[in-house]
Amino acid sequence: MNRDVLSEINQNKMSRYQWFVISICICLNIIDGFDVMVMAFTAPSVSMEWSLSGAQIGMLLSAGLFGMAAGSIFLAPFADKVGRRLLILSCLVISGLSMLACAFVDNHNTLALLRFITGIGVGGILASSNVLASEYANGQWRSLAVSLMSTGYGIGATLGGVLSLALIEQLGWRSIFLAGGIATIMMLFVSIWLLPESLDYLLAKRPKQALKQINITMQRIGGSTLSALPHQVKTSTAGNKGELVKLFDGHLRFQTLCLWFAFFLVMFGFYFVMSWTPKILLSMGMSADQGVTTGILISIGGIFGAAIIGLLASRIKIFYALSLFLGLTAVCVFLFVAVSTHVSIALVVGLLLGTLINGCVAGLYSISPTIYDAEIRSRGVGYAIGFGRIGAILSPTVAGIFLDKGIAPATLYAYYGVVFILAIFLILSLGNAFYRNKKEQNYSLKTAP
Repeated sequence: MNRDVLSEINQNKMSRYQWFVISICICLNIIDGFDVMVMAFTAPSVSMEWSLSGAQIGMLLSAGLFGMAAGSIFLAPFADKVGRRLLILSCLVISGLSMLACAFVDNHNTLALLRFITGIGVGGILASSNVLASEYANGQWRSLAVSLMSTGYGIGATLGGVLSLALIEQLGWRSIFLAGGIATIMMLFVSIWLLPESLDYLLAKRPKQALKQINITMQRIGGSTLSALPHQVKTSTAGNKGELVKLFDGHLRFQTLCLWFAFFLVMFGFYFVMSWTPKILLSMGMSADQGVTTGILISIGGIFGAAIIGLLASRIKIFYALSLFLGLTAVCVFLFVAVSTHVSIALVVGLLLGTLINGCVAGLYSISPTIYDAEIRSRGVGYAIGFGRIGAILSPTVAGIFLDKGIAPATLYAYYGVVFILAIFLILSLGNAFYRNKKEQNYSLKTAP
């Protein structure tokens, strides 16, 4: 049987069920955004209670990001072996229980350890849900689908900020972690009930009951069922190579390196802005509420930014859309501190900065699954995100050290703005290599005997 199910899905219109699966991925990202960014909003309260230095706060902010790197690198690749669904469920258990435990700690070292464990779960979820959303979307709406999924991160971060304003003063910062842990466990039960397995995984790995699961999904999306699994065709000898080596096989070598370093630079800049902005604005004269409000507006901007870049990518190539966002983000970073003394203007620029910087991350998430085949997709995306997390880990700690040494916030923001400019060159190089390889593959198929 030579039916190409994935090509049919890629070319057909999106069904309600496909959008439903993507909406579940959005909810997963809402939980992840809350779990990750809640530390940024609770940092001032935690710092006050335990009299922490800038470096110690940076360690707390980096601990979760370090865990996300570990989760993306070491857990996410298992989704190519055990399936996207099982990996996501396992990671929800890890992040949910560790978030609950954060509410009962009595020192910053234990909190840092638990933030690391939470990050491991979040890292696995982010990489796998990103791949799942991409695999359930068709060719026309894939970039939008993944970008919409990324809006969940901004929604979750916004909820973290809103709850911080509402609860910390009355119930203390521990209540925010308790709320996040309960929400994560609730999302676990929802996912057990509703989250399906990836068709790409079922067709590539063929686990037990694969045909039955494929037909159930095909019925839900309105497609015709299969009488037998399609015949597998080996297109290369890459299957005999190690899993990591496959990411650097032939044309993938250059694309993988460009993707990794683009993730590194964007994450380095993103987590500085998201993690340190409330505290830096506080040190520059804003009130605590104004600093947190600006942080919330940056997160709200992310909701719109992820959707905007997805819509833009349906009109122009995603690589060009992302490059535009990176350039505008650099401009906003340079402007942000310059207008920080004018609260109303700073709030507007903060909203715009959040729109652009979150759009940059959403654009990277949209690009990464398209580069790799289903067989190594979770591993490829997980490793790229994991490499980016190295930049995320270093960013808050480096910023904390610089601030402790007396570096002016305006100078520090300027340094971080440069990384977005450097990322533009990587993205354009990646796009040229990707489309060149795509043309070569199409030419080979047309001229094959």
